[in-house]
Amino acid sequence: MRLRPQYLFVAAVAGAVLLFFLVGTVFGGGDKEAEAKAPPPASGPPSVQVALAPEQIRQVQVVMRGRTEAARSVVVRSETAGVVAATPAAEGAFVRKGQVLCRLTVDARQAGLDQARAMFTMRQLQRKAAADLAQKGYRSPTQVLEAQANLDAAQAQVRAAEISLAQVSITAPFAGVFDRRDAEVGSYLAPGQPCGTMIELDPLLVVADAPETEASKLRVGAPAQATLISGQVLSGRVRYVARDSDPQTRTYHLEIAVRNPGNSVRSGLSAELRVGAGAGAAHVVPVSSLVLDARGRQGVRYILSDNRVAFAPVTVLEETPNGIWVSGLSGPVRVITVGQSFVADGQKVRVAQAP
Repeated sequence: MRLRPQYLFVAAVAGAVLLFFLVGTVFGGGDKEAEAKAPPPASGPPSVQVALAPEQIRQVQVVMRGRTEAARSVVVRSETAGVVAATPAAEGAFVRKGQVLCRLTVDARQAGLDQARAMFTMRQLQRKAAADLAQKGYRSPTQVLEAQANLDAAQAQVRAAEISLAQVSITAPFAGVFDRRDAEVGSYLAPGQPCGTMIELDPLLVVADAPETEASKLRVGAPAQATLISGQVLSGRVRYVARDSDPQTRTYHLEIAVRNPGNSVRSGLSAELRVGAGAGAAHVVPVSSLVLDARGRQGVRYILSDNRVAFAPVTVLEETPNGIWVSGLSGPVRVITVGQSFVADGQKVRVAQAP
């Protein structure tokens, strides 16, 4: 019987595959046997690089953002009614205590004072006459006392008229800057209406809101520095730390008083505050050495005396070009700088000094 061509082709392919496996079995068995006899690759503890971080005593500082603020800001208001007749103080100018900011028209106040003074003079004469007549027996002691009471009342009227006249001059309550004028010549001011706003810039305040994690480190009288956005540095001391936090932000208000000669620094400027919080142990470590442990704490991994890995949570105090200052470590520490993310706590490692 004659086979078809397609059957012959299939039989040839099957024969070739069978021949390939037979040849591989005969000639490849030696390689597998050699692989089986080859020794396993060498294994050992992983290698890490470390850098020695000595313990140093460092002045602890609380760093936060703040702003400059006037020590006092007062809206100066009129104590009497009247039309503004003059505004001698220029808006934005420095004024002395008692300098006139706005002056109202005098109206009949001067006449009222003159009348009160005339009445006072008359009562003085009546009191003297009553006393002279009493000595001669023509006046009773009661009449003398009545004349004295009339004199005292006239004196009080003079004082009231003087105060009323003085109130036409609205003056600065302290030395500072007349920051804003609210009344112009011709304006009518009722009692309590503003003439303008006075601010005191020397001393100047630098205020901030300290987070609750840092509030316990702050003390009244602690030294502080404020660096303005212009680079100017102001030095002063903490004058106030709030005991009650803001209910919305959970922060504590802080005020630092600094000298500002010539009122050169304005209110409302942004500043970086550094408040002294005592001295304590700290270490300088590379920024790259910081890792997170399984609980999400930030810290560093270091090497114990038996070359095992340990983890210590740290608090970052300050970042510098040479590394970061951290607290939470004790004594000289061999901090892992390379390989810290690939080892576990308690694992033994081979230690190489960082170049």
